[in-house]
Amino acid sequence: MTTRAATHANSWYSGVRDTLNSQLDSWLEAVGDNIDQVPLPVPTARIIIAPHAGYSYSGPAAAWAYKSLDLSKAKRVFILGPSHHVYMDGCALSACTTYQTPLGNLAIDTETIASLQTTGPFQSMNLRVDEEEHSIEMHLPYVYKMIERAGKLGGIKVVPIMVGSISTMKEKLYGEALASYLQNPENCFVISSDFCHWGSRFSYTHYYPELPSTTQQFPQSISLSRSNPPPRGSVKIYESIEALDRQGMAAIESGSHDNFSNYLKKTHNTICGRHPIGVVMAGLEVIWDVVQGAGKFKFVRYEQSSRVKDPSDSSVSYASAYAICAPDLDTFHGVY
Repeated sequence: MTTRAATHANSWYSGVRDTLNSQLDSWLEAVGDNIDQVPLPVPTARIIIAPHAGYSYSGPAAAWAYKSLDLSKAKRVFILGPSHHVYMDGCALSACTTYQTPLGNLAIDTETIASLQTTGPFQSMNLRVDEEEHSIEMHLPYVYKMIERAGKLGGIKVVPIMVGSISTMKEKLYGEALASYLQNPENCFVISSDFCHWGSRFSYTHYYPELPSTTQQFPQSISLSRSNPPPRGSVKIYESIEALDRQGMAAIESGSHDNFSNYLKKTHNTICGRHPIGVVMAGLEVIWDVVQGAGKFKFVRYEQSSRVKDPSDSSVSYASAYAICAPDLDTFHGVY
């Protein structure tokens, strides 16, 4: 029995149970009862993309994804997060049996972990690597909260998967390994990702002097610096960042793994969860005929940590989305 400690509590988010509980409730309530007239949770929305920054920055944005998540048939929640601290040319599974959160502990689905290790190209991560990474941990309190709200505490386990810096071909390989799990209505998926990390401290200062007229247009871009600021009266930097992110969001919403891969090749946008997103998109394409095209993402929230106006500034973008995925189309007819 090995428990992963909540190593980022009291720094990235509150480690006080009542405080954290109240914050999560307030952010979820702020979303309301529907998004674009679709009642929440969205029926059969079993897959979400949500950010993983400190809760003071990304907690409210993440609530939009979690409020959409349908756990009504769930028995397990897969959580795919990128590796920020350790280089991996693959995907790794947790060796723990329990994940700690300030709200309560979450049980790991060790049977599913064992099955993935047997049938797929998965590695294992040791406890140190597991506890150093924040991309999965930042979702655990939200996952616990949503399980609690669904009245299924003790009835849903989690399957954490750390995704390394893998190639497009390996995204497809791991997508194939997860395809049967994506198809199963007893499984939900949380994809952990922030969007553009803009600024010199991220070594990324992409700038569109003219905003693209469509999400498919990629006009000539430049890199900004203190010595090369945007011309006076031109496109504001935060507007350029949003246009860049929305191009990526449109590529993800297209449902085409190749579209998203091509977008990244053209822009090199610093979407830190691009590989977890790519894995799930590739997996959804494998079961496309079964879900009849329903496995497409819909973005419901976009925010920036700050509105960058000067090349010396920086920001991180947060985007939340859900995807409907059910073999039985009658269960969600008319939602999209």
